[in-house]
Amino acid sequence: MPALANSKMLRMDLKYGSVYIELYPSKAPMHVQRILDLVNDGFFDALSFHRVIDGFIAQTGDPNGDGTGRSKFPNLEPEFNDIKHVRGVVSMARASDPASANSQFFIMLGDAPHLDGNYTVFGKIIKGMEFVDMIKAGNRRENGKVDNPDIILAIKVVDSMSE
Repeated sequence: MPALANSKMLRMDLKYGSVYIELYPSKAPMHVQRILDLVNDGFFDALSFHRVIDGFIAQTGDPNGDGTGRSKFPNLEPEFNDIKHVRGVVSMARASDPASANSQFFIMLGDAPHLDGNYTVFGKIIKGMEFVDMIKAGNRRENGKVDNPDIILAIKVVDSMSE
């Protein structure tokens, strides 16, 4: 595995400020490695938060910007784990097939126990959740679709919150 696999933290820069995400490679090794590979490729830079539902989730990672896109890599098998879908948790999005996670992920804006054991949690926000809360919300009646959505300026692998 590349050296990135040893890294445990990401810094996601939004126009509002920097968000730090602790990664859980022991809970979801394939998903963490995928995220690290995509970060290393610059895949997430300038992608939009295309689906944002107040009190529920902020979703990104789709190059098409509409929930239909994915990376060039194959889909991942699920790595469901015992981490609860509570505010600040970062989890992989997928279609109805449990083995369809690829590049899209969501940040929990609230608690959603109905997602536990059905989506792969791979990290958690450890600093900057107030900036995630500022991400423009979408229309709840349109499943959170966002007009003129906020974007990820960049995501980088970092060793500490001082970077």
